[in-house]
Amino acid sequence: MEQLGDAYGGRRWEGRDPRRVYAGAALGILGALAVVVGLLVVTTPLADVLGATDLRAAEKLAGTLGGLGIPAMFLGVVVVLPSSRRENVGVAVGAAFCLVGVALFQVAYPDRWTTGAETLAFETSMAYFLGTTLAFWFVFTAMASFRTRNNPQGTVRLELTRQGENRTVTVSREEYERYTRAIRSDGGETEQIIRELESRAEE
Repeated sequence: MEQLGDAYGGRRWEGRDPRRVYAGAALGILGALAVVVGLLVVTTPLADVLGATDLRAAEKLAGTLGGLGIPAMFLGVVVVLPSSRRENVGVAVGAAFCLVGVALFQVAYPDRWTTGAETLAFETSMAYFLGTTLAFWFVFTAMASFRTRNNPQGTVRLELTRQGENRTVTVSREEYERYTRAIRSDGGETEQIIRELESRAEE
């Protein structure tokens, strides 16, 4: 419950652990870097530096880097944003499908891609398409709900955490402002506000 004061006092961004924000940002940057390197592998002599000496090897390396980079960026977004458990799980499942697609690509390319008796191009593409679509949808909902929470039109949703259990309380804008003023003033009202919010969460 001590996170409530941090959230109001500005010591945490939206009540988030700064380490989680930094980890998400790092994951997103690594994902973007993997996509950029994947593009450079097939367009510059970088492939030779990385040991992909022939065209097929360079294409396989580029596809693998790009395939891993995109879900990493999606995961980075939901780690940084104050997202719900449903959104976190949705992006994680989408990323898992992407990994299945990358694994199939490793098996299929180039010998079983579009030629041969048992090609895997369709299965690989569908697994990756399903994964990216699912992950993108939940990233989009996380971003949309984040903007809504930061632009309250009448009510504000507060997330309470106590002993590892999360609960959500909806308060009016006036109540939110009253809680903010009371906690920032540190006039001994913090415990009373905490008890009031916890009682409302139990209703």
